[in-house]
Amino acid sequence: MTDAPDRRAAAAALLKKRYAAERRFRTCGLLAIAFAVAFLGILLARVVTQGAPAFWTHSITMPVYVDPAKVDPRDLQGANYDMLLAEQLLPRVGAPNDELGENALKAKDMLSPDMGFQLLDRLKKDPTLIGKTISLTAPVGGNADLYYKGELSRAIAEGDRKLDDAQFAWLDKLKKDGLVKGHFNWGLFTRSDSTQPEIAGLLGSITGSALMLLVTALVAVPVGVMAAVYLEEFAPQNRFTGMIEVNINNLAAVPSIVYGLLGLAVFINWLGFPRSAPITGGLVLALMALPTVIIATRSSLKAVPPSIREGALAVGASKTQAVFHHVLPLAMPGIMTGTIISLAHALGETAPLLMIGMVSFVPGVPEGFTSGATVLPVQIFIWENASERAFHERTAAAILVLLGFMIIMNAAAIILRRRFERRW
Repeated sequence: MTDAPDRRAAAAALLKKRYAAERRFRTCGLLAIAFAVAFLGILLARVVTQGAPAFWTHSITMPVYVDPAKVDPRDLQGANYDMLLAEQLLPRVGAPNDELGENALKAKDMLSPDMGFQLLDRLKKDPTLIGKTISLTAPVGGNADLYYKGELSRAIAEGDRKLDDAQFAWLDKLKKDGLVKGHFNWGLFTRSDSTQPEIAGLLGSITGSALMLLVTALVAVPVGVMAAVYLEEFAPQNRFTGMIEVNINNLAAVPSIVYGLLGLAVFINWLGFPRSAPITGGLVLALMALPTVIIATRSSLKAVPPSIREGALAVGASKTQAVFHHVLPLAMPGIMTGTIISLAHALGETAPLLMIGMVSFVPGVPEGFTSGATVLPVQIFIWENASERAFHERTAAAILVLLGFMIIMNAAAIILRRRFERRW
């Protein structure tokens, strides 16, 4: 009888220790979540802070006299339009055009070459504009745009910045006179890559990503789903199929750069596919996405109750009819979710694309699947390694655009899962 109180006391002490251990575990879990959220918040805040200014830009509008003495209608390409524009900008900032042309060169640094290209294009379409005054609107130079955004200030030593104090004063006068205005940077989405940061955009890389992702989906989804259906529903369970299953699981963990090496060896060196083309990049990413699609599809098929198969077979359906008419449609929400997530993962890959030559500078929009192209992750890589400071904010802006696409794709996967998922 005397042992009963001792046992109860021991049990109470043990229970107290278990509750304390559970509280410690919960505390550790909450701290881990808080640390992860804080780290993610700091990362996003840094990217947003650096990239937000890229969505805002400044343009200059000025009348330009097309001087016949400097523009020959028989050789429109031979004129120096940048200097012509710079010389006409000097009177508007109250600066003389000195004999050595130093002021004109300073004014040229404040303007974007895009204005000169605009003038040339208009003269090609209508040479009668020579000798007349026309109005042109173009982005200001990259460093001038940084000054207007407050990222280039007088506090920096004059020898350590691209624009001197005189140029700062000229820029202040242009804005005061209403020649320079700030606005949303639509060019970030309507222009392709350029060596000039103020006119560099994401249209080419977005188009290249879309074409590449289309190739990836057209190859990886049907092949992956059919392979998973065969392995799960039709393949005999023996040592050979077991080895295939193990290899598929291992391939899902292979570093992405290995797929880039495989694509370089097979698609480019052996089959002769073009470098830096959406079709080559899409095929490489399709190989990388296949294991994920197969694993997700098999998991979805396993989640369908055996009673569905047995019921279909009981009413006279064949094995193929039971799988494709009953099991596969019920597993489709899970299959779609896994497929979208695998494609979102492929959208953010960079290493395999660098191996097949997609690191090259592509100034235009790809016209097809075999045209030279770049994609969003590679565009980010190129801009981050650019020497111009104005490219750095565009790097962060491109990261935000890429994150936006990935969030949309993952949100679509979650919505599809919740909308069509069935609980058995």
